[in-house]
Amino acid sequence: MKNIIFIAVHGTGKGTQCDLLTEKYKFNHLSTGELIRKAIKKQDDFAKDLEKTINSGKLVSDEVVLDLINDYIATNQSGEGIIFDGFPRTLNQALALDKLLANKKQKIDNVFYLEIAKEEALKRTMGRLICSNCQKSYNKFYDNLKPKQAGICDVCGGKLEQRSDDTEEAFNKLFDTFLEETLPILDYYEDKNILTKIDASMNQEDIFKKVEEKLKEV
Repeated sequence: MKNIIFIAVHGTGKGTQCDLLTEKYKFNHLSTGELIRKAIKKQDDFAKDLEKTINSGKLVSDEVVLDLINDYIATNQSGEGIIFDGFPRTLNQALALDKLLANKKQKIDNVFYLEIAKEEALKRTMGRLICSNCQKSYNKFYDNLKPKQAGICDVCGGKLEQRSDDTEEAFNKLFDTFLEETLPILDYYEDKNILTKIDASMNQEDIFKKVEEKLKEV
């Protein structure tokens, strides 16, 4: 069983890679964004504060995210391991995740950093569509990522929607935050010899091949 982290800004196709690994190898896909969106749907005072934070382009507090992750891990121990999607975003979070996993006699085995230019990432973000039912991702600007029927998920027939936080203003704030707070953790994982950098401008099939090749290494 391997635990994996994907590090990337919005628009790199990170969600697609997570979907491919989940479908082929039965990984558990832990998306912190999805965990937070589920919490927001409760519409209590806590949920409203979370929504305000997300829409302003700021990061949710470490304490909140770690509590959500701990709850998820406690109830998802089947399959080939966990893909951590959207966490950690800072060095402190990386250290906290290592500690959380160590307490469960687990560790992070591979970290993939998907590199992409800001302009391309913005285009991909603005075209992103998510199934409201199964959460599969599509993109209206790329033929190979469009659904077969406009607005309808190929997998479950659910309605495709654009996330409320997929705006140019929110993207620019998140991108700047990413450069400032997230990139430093690459050195941390590189020192642990578990970091792999991949050019995210490639097509999704080629990216997936590189991910697979790395995971198959002993």
